[in-house]
Amino acid sequence: MKVIFLSLLALALMAEPVKKQEIFQSGTNGYALFRIPGIVVSKKGTLLAYAEARKSMRGDWGPIDVVLRRSTDKGATWSPMKTIARVEGPKSKNPVALAQNLANPSDVTYNNPVAIADRKTGTIHFLFCLEYMRAFYMRSDDDGENFSKPVEITSTFEAFRPDYAWKVLATGPGHGIQLRNGRLLVPVWLSLGTGGHAHRPSVTSTIVSDDNGKSWKRGAIAVPDTPEFVFPNETTAAQLSDGRVMLNVRSESTAHRRLIVTSPDGTGNWSQPRFDSALLEPICFGSLLSLGGKRLAFANPDNLDKTGGAAVAGKSRDRKNLTVQFSQDNGQTWKAKIVIEQGWSGYSDLAYGKDQTIYLFYEDGAQGGNAYQTASLQLAQFTWPKGL
Repeated sequence: MKVIFLSLLALALMAEPVKKQEIFQSGTNGYALFRIPGIVVSKKGTLLAYAEARKSMRGDWGPIDVVLRRSTDKGATWSPMKTIARVEGPKSKNPVALAQNLANPSDVTYNNPVAIADRKTGTIHFLFCLEYMRAFYMRSDDDGENFSKPVEITSTFEAFRPDYAWKVLATGPGHGIQLRNGRLLVPVWLSLGTGGHAHRPSVTSTIVSDDNGKSWKRGAIAVPDTPEFVFPNETTAAQLSDGRVMLNVRSESTAHRRLIVTSPDGTGNWSQPRFDSALLEPICFGSLLSLGGKRLAFANPDNLDKTGGAAVAGKSRDRKNLTVQFSQDNGQTWKAKIVIEQGWSGYSDLAYGKDQTIYLFYEDGAQGGNAYQTASLQLAQFTWPKGL
């Protein structure tokens, strides 16, 4: 019997070719920049790609809209861009942004869009934030063509205050998930707003709905801010084959690895946080996706000195080498990887089609620029690696 051992590179090369297309181009439609991509596939198979459309280069606190495009033919054609988040009435700037001179008082910031494609009803659930201090929920019952009037759900976050006196709130970003019992779950992070960019220090948790989005409740703090687990924030979630919910968490910890916690229901009894030694952390949002059974995919810029020793040196922590990794055992091990972009690349979000196509919607960095000056938001399409 001949035994053949395949390297990670060999397994990666056995995947189908990656197809790419541009969805949002920076410098168009009156926007300087498009960032923070999210994508879901509806029950009908429609692709919904959404993002922050930034009118200036001021960063996270500048004038920002939330925009969306739809494709009903697996990405072959796309609808025109549509602005979908609008809150009526007076708006005030988050004081923490003004205290650090991060924005003009007149700037209106819509941020951190998160969608959940309801596989039971076909509803598209959609959450977003305003000024990193108010949160809203809306829904679409026509496959993402139109959305209901936003309903404020900031009170859900107020319930965190006995445990954490936040000044900044944020959903996701990326996509939320629907558990097999129908529960809707969105990872969230909270910040005191006193540190760098008013996003630090921070903790991470979840909010959930058990009544199809009508009401939301908070979960327990999943990853606190500690000397070991530094500034946990942007988080992605997946339900494992045994029903547990896994959170995969960005942090600024010196281990330079992704943080992992699990819960039996996605709200409490969180496991002790641990670092996944196989998943590097260049301090950037990443995306986790269940593909059925024990199969998971994870995407982020896989760019660090493998020992972690040189990670603080600067270039070793650049947002480059956007990579998708694959696991067949609920994330215990990662057996193969596909490099999507070797150069500047940043945030990304994963989705899965009925035909088993895997979609990665991601920030493609400017040539000669960096991942914070995104040239475009690209959509990559590929399949599970053959032979894995």
